[in-house]
Amino acid sequence: MELIFALCVGILTACGVYLTLRGSTFTVVIGLTLLSYAVNLFLFASGRLALNAAPILKQAEQHTDPLPQALVLTAIVIGFAMTAFAVILAMRARADLGNDHVDGNPPELEQTLQHKDKRS
Repeated sequence: MELIFALCVGILTACGVYLTLRGSTFTVVIGLTLLSYAVNLFLFASGRLALNAAPILKQAEQHTDPLPQALVLTAIVIGFAMTAFAVILAMRARADLGNDHVDGNPPELEQTLQHKDKRS
């Protein structure tokens, strides 16, 4: 079970970093969301993975730690707010700049501008 959690966290982190480094704002938002999911899984796994364990103390020999569960719930709310803010920011940038590129200049436009500068 620990191996599955470790693989899931690793895959989510790798995909999130890859998408965050892309040039489109939509892929950056999706990458940040995947990174937040990876952090949530990591925090949840830090509370000891146990099957059939009681969530309340003194009712069983083995129990789960409630603190990481509370941290994950808080992180879900913060992640939702961050995603909503990033989507609104991306929509505003798209409306103001007319494109979906992170720095405002799509690669085709940059190549055209560089080609025009070399001519003159």
